[in-house]
Amino acid sequence: MDSQQFREFGKAAIDLVADYLDNIRNRDVLPSVEPGYLLKALPEDAPEQPEEWSDVLKDFNETIMPGVTHWHSPRFHAFYPTGSSYASIVGNILSDGLGVIGFSWMSGPACTELEVVTLNWLGKLLGLPEEFLNCSPGSGGGVIQGSASEATLVGLLAAKEKTVRRLMKVNPSMDEDEIKSRLVAYTSDQCNSSVEKAGLLGSMKMRLLKSDPDGRLRGETLKNAFDEDCAQGLIPCYVIANLGTTGTCAFDPLYELGPICNEQNVWLHVDAAYAGAAFICPEYRHLMKGVEFADSFDVNAHKWLCVNFDLSAMWVKNANDLINTFDVQRIYLSDIKTDTKIPDYRHWQIPLGRRFRSLKLWTVMRIYGAERLREHIRGQISLAQHFAKLVQSDERFLVEPEPAMGLVCFRLKAGDNITKRLLENVTERKEIFMVAATYRGRYIIRFVICSRLTTIDDVTYSWNKIKQEADLICSENIHVKAKMPALNRIDTVNNCEKSK
Repeated sequence: MDSQQFREFGKAAIDLVADYLDNIRNRDVLPSVEPGYLLKALPEDAPEQPEEWSDVLKDFNETIMPGVTHWHSPRFHAFYPTGSSYASIVGNILSDGLGVIGFSWMSGPACTELEVVTLNWLGKLLGLPEEFLNCSPGSGGGVIQGSASEATLVGLLAAKEKTVRRLMKVNPSMDEDEIKSRLVAYTSDQCNSSVEKAGLLGSMKMRLLKSDPDGRLRGETLKNAFDEDCAQGLIPCYVIANLGTTGTCAFDPLYELGPICNEQNVWLHVDAAYAGAAFICPEYRHLMKGVEFADSFDVNAHKWLCVNFDLSAMWVKNANDLINTFDVQRIYLSDIKTDTKIPDYRHWQIPLGRRFRSLKLWTVMRIYGAERLREHIRGQISLAQHFAKLVQSDERFLVEPEPAMGLVCFRLKAGDNITKRLLENVTERKEIFMVAATYRGRYIIRFVICSRLTTIDDVTYSWNKIKQEADLICSENIHVKAKMPALNRIDTVNNCEKSK
């Protein structure tokens, strides 16, 4: 493919993407394919001869597109948002076009320094303490990881190394392997699965501590866990606090957890993957009260800040903790820079190579500006509040817990089984997509404002689909219960017969 063909192929692909997003409401959110459909549709072997780009796009439309779950549909309400914008797509194109592998300053000066600049920009917008920023007098700074999962693991490995060094400095006769076998990490039972996985990958015991009735990990619970483990000869090492849990978007009180961690020399990592983006709006910063006690903080710009996956922004108070953990030298990695404030990011992460990801953060922040990004987040929270009011207007439903950020959790009062059936039936129709969680032992449905394209009309559309399915289920349920003894059917009939 020469440059002229590239121009034609690229322009056609951009037109395809623009048309796709312009008309995304015409598609069901979920695909109507069976497992293995693509394995059967595509050849078993790679082509021997070059093929025309037009044929590639034709096959993309005919074979790939039918199997796509449309994450950016205004009716996609599952999980949490995945960011996307035309500004970010252009940033990705520029990054891919340059093809920089920026593991050291010399391998990509602009790649390294733009990351420093944009992470300082974003850190300031979030209101992070100055000691987390590269522009501070200390040794803090920001780095782009691939995901919050990576950030949690990086923090765990750094905490492990730092703890081992500290203990061996105090008592050089201690055995390193013995210390590592006694280290313990702690988090809430509401944590994301990736947090528990970090313990597996980092070979550290991970205790999932019971959260309070509102889904928060409290200081007293953490302190008791520390005391229990210390009494057994174990060593508290790492705590992951959640600012916006996956299930219900609960916020752990950093002001309770932080002082306990600091007193015990335990690394505190803050996982604010989704909700942390809202801190660019000053009215939500009270939710990170106590962040000054943290050692590391992470937010996924690729969730709520209109940046395409993958771009997870991680800040640390002391970058030397990462360097001491990941620094492996080779002569071919020698660099000539003399400014010690410019990082070699290969020492801040697990892989050696890294893409020029800061370009897409830069293009988004330039094209949107802080004001438009704040408008985006506030607008999505407003849409979630609108949905909550629609649900609360129907007496068959209950919204619980209180809506948080862009998430609304709800259930049918008639019980867990009928709520589960409602979600299953809605999912089977493929027109909207939600997932489940549990709250205080009850089965709930999560409704999240995900797509930047979502409008109030889309929210109303989704609610009508949910309501219609509830009408059908309750009608069927009343019919079945009518055949049961009166005392057994009163509650269900009453719950389902209320205003629709």
